[in-house]
Parts: sequence; C-alpha cells; structure tokens
Amino acid sequence: MYTEKVMEHFRNPRNMGDMPDADGVGTVGNPVCGDLMTIFIKVKDNKIADVKFKTFGCGAAIATSSMITELAKGKTLEEATKISRGDVAESLGGLPPVKMHCSNLAADGLRAAIEDYLKKKEAKK
Repeated sequence: MYTEKVMEHFRNPRNMGDMPDADGVGTVGNPVCGDLMTIFIKVKDNKIADVKFKTFGCGAAIATSSMITELAKGKTLEEATKISRGDVAESLGGLPPVKMHCSNLAADGLRAAIEDYLKKKEAKK
C-alpha cells in the first residue's frame, strides 16, 4: 500500500520535534480522519533556515510532515509557499488516493506557518 520512501519517513521521520523559538507556527487538522499537524519555521534572510513538525496521525501524515520539512528547508518563503500536495506525494513516490489528504495537510501546515511569520513580521512594523 505504501512506498518504501513513505515507510522510511514514517519509521525515521526527519526534523520532528518542538521549536519553542519558532518565527512562524502553522497548525492544521482534518477532523474526519483525526490527523493534526503543527509546522514550525525559523526564518533568516527570507529563507527557511530551520523547520520542524509535530504530528498526531497515521503513518502517511507523519511521512508527509517529514517530507515537507525536507522540501522546505533552505527555500525562500516564496518558493516554500509554492510546494504543493502533489510535490509532497511525488517526493514520497506516491500515496494511496485515500491518503492524499495527508499531503494536503502538510502543504497547508507549511503555508500556515509562513503566513503566521509574515503576520508577526508585519505587526512589528
């Protein structure tokens, strides 16, 4: 059902954990399946210098959270905002159709973290 890459990111997630000093935090969830993820970003020179996640959910939710952090790290905010659910799924070698909503959550969580950062930055002006 899952690709080896999905299983690898599920068994050995990258960038998992809390980030108390995050510049932006995005929390998204799907009440239907119960998946909940929070993405934390640290921004330096308009680039994502560090990114972490905490996810409560299925194996696909954990794998997509892990993958979105790898895809986003080092990207400019504009580049990171353009990472789509298709990009996440493709980077994992595909997801079963019934699990595609998980990659949607990961991309939405990253965008929410970026939006949070931009709102905080604007409020400081």
